[in-house]
Amino acid sequence: MPVDRSIIGSRTPAFSTVAERGRLRFFAQATGQTDPVYTDVAAAAEAGHPDLPVPPTFLFCLEMDNPARGSFLSDLGIDVRTILHGGQSFRYHAPAYAGETLTFWTEVADVQSKKGGALELIVRDTHVERDGAEIATLTGTIVVRDPRAGR
Repeated sequence: MPVDRSIIGSRTPAFSTVAERGRLRFFAQATGQTDPVYTDVAAAAEAGHPDLPVPPTFLFCLEMDNPARGSFLSDLGIDVRTILHGGQSFRYHAPAYAGETLTFWTEVADVQSKKGGALELIVRDTHVERDGAEIATLTGTIVVRDPRAGR
């Protein structure tokens, strides 16, 4: 079933979440960040940061806090058993820090058909804002496999 291109430009409702120190420390340690600015408030302050900086790619984890994250695909009638994560990129506009409330909203940027319609690609831009100012854009691609393809 082809993904309807009319979803291009559609937006999800915004949601907000807090970048908590404990989660930032855990992520930094789990991903092998050795710079103490990611785990030690004093080291972060000494380096000129107001608090622990959000480690690279952690915004993707915060995006998962969306209480309605599963509704996007189900609203389109897409069976999650037919999807793959096709890629992720990050554009940073400003740093984010522990204790900040960040707001996320996603817009469908493109829909592409590949392999004669056997695969549909949904490209989504998730915008991350602090007090109305954009701090990052996360671009993700969802690959939807037509379950009828290859039969």
